[in-house]
Amino acid sequence: MQNFIKQTFASLVGNILGLFIFFGLGTTGLLLLLFAASQNPGPVVKDKSMVVFDLSMKITDGEPSSSQLIQQVLSGEEQKQMSLRSILDAIEKARRDQRIVGIYLDATRISGSDNTAGFATFKEIRQALAKFRAAGKKVVAYGMDWGEREYYLSSVADTIVLNPLGAMEINGLSSQPMFLAGALQKYGIGVQVVRVGKFKGAVEPFVLDKLSPENRQQTQKLLDDVWTEWRNAVGYSRKITPAKLQAIADNQAFLQAEQAKSNGLVDKLGYFDQVVAALKQLTDSDKDDKTFRQISLSEYAQVPGKSLGTERNSKNKIAVVYAEGEIVDGQGSDGEIGGDSFARIFRKLRQQEDVKAIVLRINSPGGSATAAEVMQREVRLTREKKPVVVSMGDVAASGGYWIASDSNRIFAEPNTITGSIGVFGLLFNAQELANNNGITWDTVKTGRYADSQTLSRPKTPEELAIYQRSVNKIYNIFLDKVAQGRNIPEAKVAEIAQGRVWSGTAAKNIGLVDEIGGLDAAITYAAAQAKLGNDWKLEEYPKYGTLEERILGKVPEQTKAVLNLDEQKLQLPDPLAGELQKLKAELATLKKMNDPQGVYARLPFNLKIE
Repeated sequence: MQNFIKQTFASLVGNILGLFIFFGLGTTGLLLLLFAASQNPGPVVKDKSMVVFDLSMKITDGEPSSSQLIQQVLSGEEQKQMSLRSILDAIEKARRDQRIVGIYLDATRISGSDNTAGFATFKEIRQALAKFRAAGKKVVAYGMDWGEREYYLSSVADTIVLNPLGAMEINGLSSQPMFLAGALQKYGIGVQVVRVGKFKGAVEPFVLDKLSPENRQQTQKLLDDVWTEWRNAVGYSRKITPAKLQAIADNQAFLQAEQAKSNGLVDKLGYFDQVVAALKQLTDSDKDDKTFRQISLSEYAQVPGKSLGTERNSKNKIAVVYAEGEIVDGQGSDGEIGGDSFARIFRKLRQQEDVKAIVLRINSPGGSATAAEVMQREVRLTREKKPVVVSMGDVAASGGYWIASDSNRIFAEPNTITGSIGVFGLLFNAQELANNNGITWDTVKTGRYADSQTLSRPKTPEELAIYQRSVNKIYNIFLDKVAQGRNIPEAKVAEIAQGRVWSGTAAKNIGLVDEIGGLDAAITYAAAQAKLGNDWKLEEYPKYGTLEERILGKVPEQTKAVLNLDEQKLQLPDPLAGELQKLKAELATLKKMNDPQGVYARLPFNLKIE
């Protein structure tokens, strides 16, 4: 207990002591909560139940962070975050479970939700739901206000019901990046750029007030590819031609309930009580019951799958390593991929004889070039001993592609964002800002470039040339690694690089991706490469362990999570809140730029498809 208090709570007292007091809990109270949770025998699944999938749930690649788990324990709220792997496993388990008759997609709370999953993530869930339907089970979706993203998933349902006062936004996809150059200039903050690649749009928000022609070109092509996949998938499920969906987007855009039904986008118009009544019939619930027989997806994920054949027991392991978030130098923290901590995991897995193959799941826009190189080296060394297969999520670009380039095989979804093979550096100075407020500097130095790191003035042409040589060198290293890892001539890599962003479909056509497929497809391929047949089980990394293990400090040191309670979200009316969140995301990205050389391989800043 002394070790527990010393090591775990020393750095947390300031952050969570207030919370404990507020909830009337001390350390003893928290431990009692943990003990009570550990004694829970698990959820009960009644016969003829519906699994309820709340589409407002936040979906991540890896497990929820420690801060989120602690908040759930303290608040007693139902889990509002799940990993993609847990969702896919739960849907497959429900497909085999004779007690489960269907899945209810609840889209009534999607407006303003924390679910930021992209189209590639929804593509994988969509395929799992289609497989569930093929087993003869029902998928029912109900909502009030559908946009393209959630409807992309919901359109796979047997029956889609829209509230009579609801609406649908089917107007195509857009991306609206925010440009900060005018504000920086207004406040006297200077920016100098060193880069390679004519498509390297990551620096544009700091030096331009609109998209460059090259960046506009690549963004348009990316949106076109993702939109084509959307129209094909939705059109196939709803028996609507892609041309008709395009006409709806161009001519109607915002459809009231009756319009959505007449265009075949939904099957029925109905209120929530009517949907509940229909689901009562499907589940043979008593008329007097308040609701239909159900279990939430997060609860159902906790149901043991051994009797359903979804739990494997084998000495052979396939490790799934999640690289999710910004790539940063060092250990990294919540929501980041630390180059050193990632390398440590791969070194450990390389030495474990029972780990027969590794699937590297990447969901990252890139970041520190130095960290990416540290990570890529470990991937290459590991590949020499056992198969390493990459599964790309919503985005695996720039530094995210760097670490993928030396794998045995790369899988991506059609709507994955990848490529962006290019590097850049941003050099800020506060000379004008300081001078305008009466602040000046003077310098004494022993070498010509001794003060080259200063923020007090812009870089000289000679200093910029030094930075440019460094950027050029790293860019050439990047090209060489892609050429060798992908077995593509360097001239061809140089042609398709230039910092350009590609969809998964386009990336496959030019050789940057091997196969179109999701995480399950990558795992199946890894098992085949390791010649395991069906004799294997999955093990996920980083290993966070249970909440009790995290609190009590029993998790291995290399993968301990930092307990850091999330700040409250700024509550402002839309659309102002959305734009302020964009600005916050841009500034947060700058905070994570910690490469020791100041050189980055990163996607155009916070590219968001809406």
